[in-house]
Amino acid sequence: MSFHSILFESDGQGSHAGIEAPSHFEDLNLDQIVAAVTAEFEDYDLKPFYYEPLCDLGTIRYRQEIMCDLDNSLVMRSVKGFSEKMRSMRVCLKQSKGFHYYKHAMARRFLAAVDMYCQAVESIERDLRVSAVTSRGLRRFGEYVAEYVASTPFQDLVAESAKLKADLSAIRYSLLVDEGSMTVRHYNGESDYSAAVEETFEKFRRDVAGNHWVEVPKWSGINHIEAQIQDRVALLYPDVLLSLEVFCANHADYLDKKIEEFDRQVQFYVAYLTYIGMLRGTGLTFCQPALSQTSKEILGRNTFDLALANKLVSKKRTVVRNDLFLSGPERILVVSGPNQGGKTTLARTFGQLHYLATLGCPVPGDEARLFLFDRLFTHFERSEDPTNLRGKLQDDLIRMRQILDEATPNSIIVMNEIFSSTTVKDAIYLGKKIIGEMCALDLIGVCVTFLDELATLNEKTVSMVSVVDPSNPAIRTYKVERKPADGLAYALAIAEKYRVTYGQIMERVKA
Repeated sequence: MSFHSILFESDGQGSHAGIEAPSHFEDLNLDQIVAAVTAEFEDYDLKPFYYEPLCDLGTIRYRQEIMCDLDNSLVMRSVKGFSEKMRSMRVCLKQSKGFHYYKHAMARRFLAAVDMYCQAVESIERDLRVSAVTSRGLRRFGEYVAEYVASTPFQDLVAESAKLKADLSAIRYSLLVDEGSMTVRHYNGESDYSAAVEETFEKFRRDVAGNHWVEVPKWSGINHIEAQIQDRVALLYPDVLLSLEVFCANHADYLDKKIEEFDRQVQFYVAYLTYIGMLRGTGLTFCQPALSQTSKEILGRNTFDLALANKLVSKKRTVVRNDLFLSGPERILVVSGPNQGGKTTLARTFGQLHYLATLGCPVPGDEARLFLFDRLFTHFERSEDPTNLRGKLQDDLIRMRQILDEATPNSIIVMNEIFSSTTVKDAIYLGKKIIGEMCALDLIGVCVTFLDELATLNEKTVSMVSVVDPSNPAIRTYKVERKPADGLAYALAIAEKYRVTYGQIMERVKA
């Protein structure tokens, strides 16, 4: 098959024009993950690539193969080297366009851009030819580049640019500086007296001179005097400068569109692997998930919230990892336990795993088997909006109704502590109704709640509880385990809310 894109196996897939982040991004902290992943790659505009999950298993596997190839340090080094050359090429082109008043400088920077492009293409072709890449994407791109490099137009481009570089390098001229004037003329073999001067004054040297070198930028532009000197040099060597002008005109569209597109799209992989590489260095593990469109049995071993892990690692704190799974008829994880115990983190982890997997990315954990969903919905508690005339409970119900109306058996729903604005009795009633509809649809999801009654609704619900230190219940372990809800977490939370715990009462008694 021919090469179409390093992101999509078939032509016509993907539409990144004007695409925005999905509505669930903020709830699942995916916005933080994408911001961190793309922070060092802003000039490539990568965020739209992370906003469009895939629904085709073939394309997901296509990306997973490429991720595996680029996990090889030699292959990654080759791609990064190619990208650096392409970045240098773009710098030269930008400089060229900035010299539109100085045609010779503009033409010279254009030639430098073409030369850097040729180097980039030849290097990636050579590296992919000798490396052991196995992914369909990189193999097909390697074949495409090999055919392109062998083509007559590219060979002519290389030959012409090399000849022009050699001709320009061979130019020699003398610059005579007098008071108020400069004269440019042919170089006539005048002697270089700098060595003789140094030898003459060597005997006067008393000690080792200090280093007075000043770092000068590689390219700082051109002024009108330098431009006029170039104009006079062009008069001395008209054939070479004319050839340069003709070269620029003939090769104005030298960039191959697929190679240019590859340079941007491959950064999707480079950015993500660079990001998780930092976390891997701390001992955290990532794996390629197995995805299914039919089985709803979910497995995640030693998983963690990727956004939270980035924050904890930067503070040199431990990242707590958890296991989660659904088997047989199980569909809904009902997570209960004390506040600040890791319940919401587990729910976000569940959503992150599934979303990142649909991008073809490695996911946090030792092993993962996930479901290829059609849509992912989240319902997290919102702060009251003064401009919204609806009450908080009404707003929660309307949002939840919209989700259930749009959800299908292949959807995922992640709910986090809803109906906190009503009574316990009403919250239990509403919670049972909603989870009942989710179970009727046979979709999979997570429900974080204080209501233990929801954990044993039917065979499709599974109870998970955030664990505290047995010796001191005030200490959170941030581990979440499959176990029956014991009913104590909600009671303790209510007691703390109304300041009627034993400790709080004793403080008031003493006062």
